Amino acid sequence: MDRDPTVWFERYADDAVLHCVSERQAVKVLSALEDRMAEVGLRLHPDKTRIVYCKDGKRRGSFRVAAFTFLGFTFRARCSQDRNGKQFLSFDPGISKDALKKISSEVRSWHLHTRSDLSFTDLARRIKSCGGGVEQLLRPFQAERIDPLSECINAYLVRWIRQKCERLAPLRKALAKLREIAQRYPRMFTHWRCTTVAASGW
Repeated sequence: MDRDPTVWFERYADDAVLHCVSERQAVKVLSALEDRMAEVGLRLHPDKTRIVYCKDGKRRGSFRVAAFTFLGFTFRARCSQDRNGKQFLSFDPGISKDALKKISSEVRSWHLHTRSDLSFTDLARRIKSCGGGVEQLLRPFQAERIDPLSECINAYLVRWIRQKCERLAPLRKALAKLREIAQRYPRMFTHWRCTTVAASGW
């Protein structure tokens, strides 16, 4: 198979993403890949191999597949905002469901809500040290959308507040307290530095 200089690609181990400018080109490249793999006794993964339409504000067509996952990121059309606050549709990465599930499982293993013996500051230090800390878990996603993971961690912090203080046991009061702390100390937790209180949904 001759290399097409107009087709850019990223590869990690045996996974790769190829960028084509049209469906026609994508079909041609895919056919050439299948032929080349067959020549060496291999074949493309039937479930992973697909042509994806990168839909955004400028590419407004429709196609049966408009998203893909690569290295823990799911790329799809997402609402974005420019520096002037104007919203637009972009084709961008965000944390994938599998990556979120794996990291959420790690967070659950810390049993944050059971540590009512700690102060909030102690809890922040403990989270930072546990399993390499949230910062290590989030590092690949800091520039992307991590709101689902942020909400997961915040949910455990709310449970901690409800068990720590009897007068804050009602969910409404615990949520209000967490918002208050986040607004006063927005850098206390790594996931608070990566997201905004207004966008976190709690």
